Amino acid sequence: MTGEPTIKFTFAIDDPELDDERRQKMATKLLREIRELDEVEKADRAEDLNPEAGSKPGFATLIGVLTAEVSIKNIKGFLSFLGDRLGDKPMKISVKLGDKEVNIEAKSRQELLEAERIAKDLLAAMGGGNG
Repeated sequence: MTGEPTIKFTFAIDDPELDDERRQKMATKLLREIRELDEVEKADRAEDLNPEAGSKPGFATLIGVLTAEVSIKNIKGFLSFLGDRLGDKPMKISVKLGDKEVNIEAKSRQELLEAERIAKDLLAAMGGGNG
């Protein structure tokens, strides 16, 4: 960790043409690649905070949903990586810094890069990164 504030991205491939198995395979491959990136502090599968009754604790992950913690200076590189890998597949992204959260739906690489501006605006609104 650099001690620099990180922004947590939670994102999912939101392509209705993909079944759960294909979505999970894509997420598994993408997670491996993300973990190798220097820009990413930490990456994992997103846990289901509202698991179904009777499901095993610790095994409740959301299908095709990943999280990544990225430092402010690396946001552009990370989002460019996602844009390169996922192209024009529809995605849902949640950008979280501290207790502030913004949800974005991106259907193109350009809309994905808009998430960078939103993340930086969020940081600026919180006082320039003292969080």
